Amino acid sequence: MIHLKSDSLTPAENYKLISGSLVPRPIAWVNTLSRKDILNVAPFSYFSTMPTSIPLVTLAIGRKADEQPKDTAQNVIDRKEAVIHLVGEELAQPMNQTAATLEKDQSELDLINLSLIKSNTIEVPAMVEPKVRFETKLYDHFPIKDEEARIMTDLLVMRITDFYFDEKILDKESLHVNIKQLNPLARIAGPNYATLGESFSMKRPL
Repeated sequence: MIHLKSDSLTPAENYKLISGSLVPRPIAWVNTLSRKDILNVAPFSYFSTMPTSIPLVTLAIGRKADEQPKDTAQNVIDRKEAVIHLVGEELAQPMNQTAATLEKDQSELDLINLSLIKSNTIEVPAMVEPKVRFETKLYDHFPIKDEEARIMTDLLVMRITDFYFDEKILDKESLHVNIKQLNPLARIAGPNYATLGESFSMKRPL
C-alpha cells in the first residue's frame, strides 16, 4: 500500500486524491435565479443525500479564488431555491457547456439549445429535457472554513418540494426508478465521465 499523510500534501494534491477516489459521483445540474432574475445553469458533482425523515439533498460548492461564493451558491443564499436536474448520458454535451465561466449578466442557457418550463412551487424555471428534476428550497447553509477561518466551500442542504420523473423512468404504483432508462451520467476525475454499466444484486445477511 502507498501511504500518504494528508498534512504533507498540497491542497491541490489532497483534492486530486479525493476526487479521483470517490467515484462515480452523480451530477446535479442546477438552475438558480440571481437577484436581477438572470438564470444561472451549472453542473456540480459534490452532490448527495442523507438518511433523514424529510427529503433532503446536499450540494457542496467551492468558493472562487477571491473567496466569494460562486454564482449558484450566491443565488441560493439570496433567493433560497433551486431546480436540480439529473443528467442522462444524452445530455452530456450541453451539461458540459454550462460549466463555462460567464459574466454575471449572462445566462448559460444561451449556450445550449434546451427549453424551459415554469416550476410548480418555486420561481426558478426548470429545463424540460432532463428526465428527472427536483424543485428545492434552501433548508440550511453551512460555510465550511479552512484552518485560517477562510470560507472554502458553501455546503447547501436543499429540501425537495416537488419531484418530476419521465413516465419511462418511474413506476407510479411502486415508485421504482428505472435506472437503465435514466442512464445517469457520473463524474469521475478531471475531464472524465462514466455511465453506470452493468448492475447486480445481493441479498443482505440477516
